[in-house]
Amino acid sequence: MARALFINAGSEGHINPTIGVVKELISRGEEVVYFTIEDFRERIEKTGATVRTIDGQKFIKAFISGGRNNLLERINGLLHTADIVIPSVLEQIEGENFDYLIHDSMFGCGRILAQILKLPAINSCTTFAQTKERFDNMFEQLSENIPAETIDEFQRLTGMVKEKYGVEIHSPYEVLCNPASLTLVYTIREFQPSGEDFDQTYKFVGPSISSRLNEETFDFTAIKGKNPIYISLGTVVNQAIDFYKLCFRAFENTEHTVVMSIGNKVQLTDLGEIPNNFIVKNYVPQTEVLKHTKLFITHGGMNSVHEGLYYGVPLIVLPQSADQPIIAEQVAKMGAGIKLQMQELTANQLCHAVNHVLNQPTFHKNVANVRDSFQASDGYHQAVDAIFKFKSQNEILK
Repeated sequence: MARALFINAGSEGHINPTIGVVKELISRGEEVVYFTIEDFRERIEKTGATVRTIDGQKFIKAFISGGRNNLLERINGLLHTADIVIPSVLEQIEGENFDYLIHDSMFGCGRILAQILKLPAINSCTTFAQTKERFDNMFEQLSENIPAETIDEFQRLTGMVKEKYGVEIHSPYEVLCNPASLTLVYTIREFQPSGEDFDQTYKFVGPSISSRLNEETFDFTAIKGKNPIYISLGTVVNQAIDFYKLCFRAFENTEHTVVMSIGNKVQLTDLGEIPNNFIVKNYVPQTEVLKHTKLFITHGGMNSVHEGLYYGVPLIVLPQSADQPIIAEQVAKMGAGIKLQMQELTANQLCHAVNHVLNQPTFHKNVANVRDSFQASDGYHQAVDAIFKFKSQNEILK
C-alpha cells in the first residue's frame, strides 16, 4: 500500500471530479491524505481518505489580494497563497512519509510542494488543459497591457518562493497550470480544444462522474415521466434573481415541467410567486436529476457540462466567467447544444431556443455520440489505471 498526498484547496468544480479517483485509489489499497478547505471535509472523508485542511478564508483573501484586472494579477494571487498553503501542509505532515503527490492544476501550490518534498507528482486538471507553447503565445499577446508593477510583483513573489522554499519558478505557466510528468485531464481528447497538441504526458481520462455522497433530498415522484427542463447556474455566480424570473416568464404557460436550482445566495421568497409547473430548490442532486432531464440550461462550468452530456442531455449554455465561454464554444462546435448570452436575453428568446434544441433531431444525435464517448472513457477508473502505471514507471512498488 502506497501513501498518496493530495493537494486541492478547493471549489466544487475542482473537488468533485477527484471524488471517484480517491475512492478508487482506496479501493485498490492506497492510503490517501487529502488537503482541502473545511467546506469539503465531509465529502472527502466519505471516500475513506484522511482529510486535513487549510484555512479557506485566508486562502481566498490571499488569492484575491493579487488583483483581478488581468491574468498575471491572478497568477500573483496564486503565489500569495504560498505562505498560507505551504507552511500549513508541511506542519501537518511533519514526520510522515509519502510515495507520491497529486495536486490540482490551479490551486494549492502543489508543484512547489512536490519539489520541496521531492515527491513524484501528478497533475489533476479539472479544466481544459494548456500546453506551454499555447499559454506562452496567449500570455505574450496579453502582456502588452499588463502594467510594469504587476510584472515586478511577479518577480518579487517568485523570488520570495525561491528564498523561503528553495524552489525556482521559471514562468507564469508553472504557477497557473502546475505542469507535471503526468497530467490527468477529466475530459476526452475530442472535447479538449486543440486536443491533438498534447503529448503522452497528458492522459485524457474522460469525465469523472461518481456519487457526490451528499445527503440531498429530492422528491423524484414529482418529475417521474415528465422529462423536465433543468436550470442551474452552478455554485459560484448564481445570484441571478432577474434571470430566474425571466425563466418563469419563458415557461410558465408551457407544458414543460421545470426544475430550477438557485444555490444558497438566493432565497425562494426573493423570487415572488413561483409558477405551478416549476420545482425550485436551493440545491438538487444534480447528477440524479439529469438522468430524468430532456434539456439542461447551464452556466457552462466544466462539471455541469460534463454531467449533462454524460447523461445524454442537450444543453443551452449561458457562460458567466472564467473558462465557461470556451466550454460553451466546444459544446456548440460538437453540435450538442447552443450558446446564448445572458445579457439582454428575453423570455421569448429563451423559449424559442429551448424549442429549437428540443425539436431539432441533430442535437439529440450529436449528444448521444458525445454521451457514448464520455461513458466509454471510464473516467476515474482510467485515471487510477494511469496513476498505477505512473507508480510503476517511478518504481513505487508498494
